[in-house]
Amino acid sequence: MSLLASLRDEVLHTNIELARRGLALATFGNASGIARDAGLVVIKPSGVAYDAMRPDDLVITDLDGRVVEGALRPSSDLATHLVLYRAFPFVGGVVHTHSHYATVWAQTRRAIPCLGTTHADYFHGEIPVTDDMEPVEIESRYEENTGHVMVRRLEALDPEAVPAVLVAGHGSFCWGATVAAALQTATMLEMVAHLAFDTVTLASDASPISDALLDKHFHRTHGPAAYYGQPR
Repeated sequence: MSLLASLRDEVLHTNIELARRGLALATFGNASGIARDAGLVVIKPSGVAYDAMRPDDLVITDLDGRVVEGALRPSSDLATHLVLYRAFPFVGGVVHTHSHYATVWAQTRRAIPCLGTTHADYFHGEIPVTDDMEPVEIESRYEENTGHVMVRRLEALDPEAVPAVLVAGHGSFCWGATVAAALQTATMLEMVAHLAFDTVTLASDASPISDALLDKHFHRTHGPAAYYGQPR
């Protein structure tokens, strides 16, 4: 019996959904999930096509990156995922994509501004972008340092209220309490990135919404005072 069968199925489904939703072309994306009680991470194998993956192809590692189960090489972004898991104990799943519009913003080194309430329903403010990585960070332990540059960018922010970061010149990383939540964040990120791109194309002087409107839309959906949807 394979370890973490349920989490393995969730991670497999999420990786397949990345491709189905158009968030990851070829093999440019990956998803992982963590079993906190066991200290183990399930992640996509490196370079394996989404439509060819099976549950047993997924790789299980510990939080130091040592393979516990799996015959294939884990995603090359494993070290980045592990930094996020170690930095943010609430995170249960991480998704990385090069989805079109989010990557456009990452490549221009521009944060995605909160221009409307659709954005505010999911993210409490702009989607931040990291600084460019230094040559020494790229040349040594690149994937791990990619995680560190995101964590540094989030030092003054709430990573639960803004559960996504653009890595300058690269793409996006999203997270959530579960793998499914991380997938939903990645889906919403691409939508608001597209909306913001079209908005600033139509009106280059478009301004972010007010703090009052941002707070109203975010907090009516998230947190103890939320009243959108049905009681949980």
